[in-house]
Amino acid sequence: MQWILLSLASACLLGIYDLLKKSAVRNNAVPPVLLLSVLTAAIIYAPVVLVNSCFYAMVQGTAMELDELGWLNHARLCLKSILVGASWTMAFFALKHLPISIATPIRSTSPFWTIMIAVTAFGESPTWTQWIGMLVLVAAFAVFSTTGRTEGVHFARNGWVALMVAATLLGSISALYDKYLLQTCRLTPITVQAWFSIYLVPVMLPLALRWYLTERQAKPFQWRASIHLLTAALLLADILYFSAVSHPQAMISIISPVRRTSVIIPFVFGIVYLGEKNWRSKAICVGLMLLGVFLVSRQS
Repeated sequence: MQWILLSLASACLLGIYDLLKKSAVRNNAVPPVLLLSVLTAAIIYAPVVLVNSCFYAMVQGTAMELDELGWLNHARLCLKSILVGASWTMAFFALKHLPISIATPIRSTSPFWTIMIAVTAFGESPTWTQWIGMLVLVAAFAVFSTTGRTEGVHFARNGWVALMVAATLLGSISALYDKYLLQTCRLTPITVQAWFSIYLVPVMLPLALRWYLTERQAKPFQWRASIHLLTAALLLADILYFSAVSHPQAMISIISPVRRTSVIIPFVFGIVYLGEKNWRSKAICVGLMLLGVFLVSRQS
């Protein structure tokens, strides 16, 4: 099935994206890394916006065509950029200070938070399968916290763990907001991607300026190719994801957990190449998390 292959390819790219993030922020200043990575995405999408503005007839009816936006939809996309910017900032700082075999599994619990928000804020009723999945995720997280203590990472007291959880929560809110933009506002995926990528630049700029003015001596920045490559990996992963979802036979209940298998790539890399510890107990926790994500993603 083509859509399953597209989902697997997207998951692989997401795993590579996590590795590139770790490479970019390891012993490096986070604010300029964030600014340069979003600048890369903005540079990629700026020609699309320019062509639509000046030469609309060239792209009309093609995959490059953008929706015409009024001020309200521009404001909505600015809000999307603020949500994503806050989530990425927290996640990048947390990833810098946590072992990758701990940070990425926490990030993979986002479907749990999405369901919880849908239940509490929108009054949705999960199926019994989803309730079981959430219980499995909570159990896996509890066991994972015990494993983390052996490496000095106390989940209840570690600020970087709390930051990664907050980043994941904001990411889940952003995912629900995507649904609103795409289904209620009826914006096309490329319109959302293009404009929120451009609006991310001013969102990230203040933090980068603060770093430059007050912290650049104490926290020096080193340019790395991974800063730009991580953006390319994420954009390509999203394109493959949207292509999979748009397939007539695609089932989101399968695509969602398949995408979360991306955690396996950085997890294995952290164990094999970075020498991170306690891989057996972590592997059990990651397996339980993937099982929980699979159950949470089921609709019946």
